Amino acid sequence: MHAPLAAAAGRTASPATARLINDRLALQLLQSEGPLTAGQLKNLTGLSRPTVADLVDRLQAAGLVTVVGESGAQRRGPNARLYGIVADRAHLLGLDLRTRTLTVAVADFLGRVRAERTVPVGAAAAGPPAATASDTTAAALATALAAVDATLAEAGATGPHALAIGAPGLVDPATGRLGGSAPTWHAALIGALRERRTGTLLLENEVNLAALAEQRDGAARDRDTFVLLWLGHGTGAAVVLDGAVRRGASGGAGEIGFLPVPGTGGLPSATGCDGGFHSLAGSAAISRLAAEHGRPAPRADGPERTDAPPAEALVRDAVAAGDGAAAFLDALAARIALGVSGVCAVLDPGCVVLGGEIGRAGGAPLAERVADHLARLSPLRTDVRAGTVGGRAVLRGAVLAARDAAQDELFGPAG
Repeated sequence: MHAPLAAAAGRTASPATARLINDRLALQLLQSEGPLTAGQLKNLTGLSRPTVADLVDRLQAAGLVTVVGESGAQRRGPNARLYGIVADRAHLLGLDLRTRTLTVAVADFLGRVRAERTVPVGAAAAGPPAATASDTTAAALATALAAVDATLAEAGATGPHALAIGAPGLVDPATGRLGGSAPTWHAALIGALRERRTGTLLLENEVNLAALAEQRDGAARDRDTFVLLWLGHGTGAAVVLDGAVRRGASGGAGEIGFLPVPGTGGLPSATGCDGGFHSLAGSAAISRLAAEHGRPAPRADGPERTDAPPAEALVRDAVAAGDGAAAFLDALAARIALGVSGVCAVLDPGCVVLGGEIGRAGGAPLAERVADHLARLSPLRTDVRAGTVGGRAVLRGAVLAARDAAQDELFGPAG
């Protein structure tokens, strides 16, 4: 996969652009494979030995790469040197914004998290009930910024080279602004971080970032085209085609909650997704379905999980119950398959990953049931997989997006 890219760059790009692409390619290999010798870089990229020697010199001069050892005790000399990335060359900041909580991670240039924390933010943590809306937003903003600063300090970072924010809602591709009915402290925090001008800032829909994490580190590592179906409080989808996230003209690609499906007793409208797929597979709908099947309400998870959808624990308990909850899980899978079949009919992604809190709670048992129902609804061969990144998928995607942004700043956009 790497050699054609390098070869194509050498044939079609100017010498300066070819050097940038080759440097970026080498850096990506060092990130994914770990320390490599010049000979290994030559074999993996398909570049000539002199070209590899030049790019190694450039990366060392830029402070991005250094000698970290030798490939074996029996080999000495330049060809045996192992080159690795200077992890502290750049610090990356990733944020996962939820309605009532904020999770912050600071990572090094290798994407390794150096510090992480989750704090309650919003109405529940912002002050007394008598506080005005502006007071509440100001208090929430102060809490969020304090969490960012404390996490940076813990990681030993004075400021991020790049930061990426995952948030619920539509992100307008033209303006980069967050739309929808997000809490006011979300916009306030994004604005405050933009004003700091401490690094490249990316704002992305949370589901798209989760898809990036599954593409790089999780269930879709072998796929250039797939859809991540997010099952949480509501429903959403991230569309990845030919390796790239597709956001749509207004950022609304994947708003699957508005998809008309049978069984809801109505239709969605321009002002609300009630009557659409949301009414079958959102957390509240799943909770009602569980009650119809006699599934007991789970115990509360505690204040640290104030953003967790109630159906997450219901589905997790049902999976643990095995055959005792088979009817409920089958009914839930049939509902999910309706939405998946609509996606497949339009996009034919070949692979659908179930993510979000509820998708994660259902795991492989739910994914297998969805695949069985989907096979009856669609003639298109589609793998249905459980997400594997875990509960930090949005945060991991934010760190990866920040790393990509840092690389773009250092080398220019890929291609």
